Amino acid sequence: MFSKETYIERRKALKNLVGNGLIVLLGNNNSPANYPNNCYTFRQDSSFLYFFGAKRDGLAGVIDTDNDKEYFLGDDIDIDDIVWYGSVDSVRDMADMAGVAEAAPFSKLAELVSKAKQAGQTIHFLPPYRHDNKILLQELLDIKPAMQKGAASVELIKAVVKLRSTKSEEEIKEIERACSIGFKMHTTAMKLAQPGVTEHFIGGTIDGIANALGDKTSFASIVTMHGEILHGAPKMNYLEAGRLLLVDAGAETINNYCSDHTRTTPISGKFTHRQRDIYTIVEQAHDLALDKAKPGVFWADVHKDVCRLITNGLKDLGLMKGDTEEAVAAGAHALFLPHGLGHMMGIDVHDMEDLGQNYVGYDDEIQPSTQFGLASLRMGRRLEKGFVVTDEPGIYFIPDLIDHWKANKINADFLNFEVIEKYKDFGGIRIEDDVLVTENGVRFLGKDIIPYHADDVEKYVAEFHFS
Repeated sequence: MFSKETYIERRKALKNLVGNGLIVLLGNNNSPANYPNNCYTFRQDSSFLYFFGAKRDGLAGVIDTDNDKEYFLGDDIDIDDIVWYGSVDSVRDMADMAGVAEAAPFSKLAELVSKAKQAGQTIHFLPPYRHDNKILLQELLDIKPAMQKGAASVELIKAVVKLRSTKSEEEIKEIERACSIGFKMHTTAMKLAQPGVTEHFIGGTIDGIANALGDKTSFASIVTMHGEILHGAPKMNYLEAGRLLLVDAGAETINNYCSDHTRTTPISGKFTHRQRDIYTIVEQAHDLALDKAKPGVFWADVHKDVCRLITNGLKDLGLMKGDTEEAVAAGAHALFLPHGLGHMMGIDVHDMEDLGQNYVGYDDEIQPSTQFGLASLRMGRRLEKGFVVTDEPGIYFIPDLIDHWKANKINADFLNFEVIEKYKDFGGIRIEDDVLVTENGVRFLGKDIIPYHADDVEKYVAEFHFS
């Protein structure tokens, strides 16, 4: 946790932004994996963490903006739980650490909501994503789970997004710690990317680093020779000489701030000529984003600049053709880049994604596109100082997608399918880093930069590669 003053100030800012009504922020409960006492690793709700800091299950926070009162709700564990799990902080102690005057049993939540309803207060809640919290909200507010996303408070969502989007100095330090763990994860994966090692072994090894040095991984690690599968989980496949290994992985700190990096490594230690050609385009796209990004610039425009560079690079290799502007406007490049340039990052690796893309990555100035590829751009709004975003261009050769576009003549005016066919065994390449928007541009987060320029990658792995 941060200091209690941090949480007091955050809740004060939230009250001022929302202005009226009763704000209900639900924590998470344990989630059984296969029976009640064998649970997945507990992860607290991120907005509850942001405003109250406590990590235990079975908690809720209530802010009565009309009467200027705050409540920290939960039940103390009994002696049977202490026997099995040891002593934990009391609800009163957790309330004190968050700077909340009123601590009460969880049952008081129903009483507070009932009184607010009787008084005609607006009751604000965020869109729930856990089924137990959906059931609880149905009991409290008589809103069916299927209707709760639409009934969630837009005022509260916008207030939370405004506060969580701009990172404080203490938050930036936490993200930098996560990036330092990420550096160890990715450089370890690069060292291990050799013929005969399994994807699963590398995945397990880097997950262990995240668990040992922080809280856990920030998302399920992607470790695969099939880089064209955007979320490819590690399998028991042995790495093969001549292929590429794509690793997309990150860590969470003890305070649950995240990192997210991707590196693509030649398993033989050297890129083939064809691999280096494609890698160089992705490398240039990654660096172009660093040059273009600064406060006031739409991230969607940076994405489109990257798409133009990729299109031009693929035209030079004979994979694309025609006018670049027309090709990008038609979305022809999305055959090779079917996702967006990046996303917000913070307490969540895809920060605040539970609150809705239209509020987090977009706003009244700009809304998401419906075009294939561009529709997957999670972040399009103007950059502001203090934002943390990922810069993650890629080029992928997805056989099924290629076959589909070729059969249906999709963007045939801009694509040389005869040449593209020869790349269907290529896989994919992505390079990703976490950057902080500063006064004049962006800077890398983390003390050390994971090698990503093609020459630097080959030089780095050469020291560890089997002869």
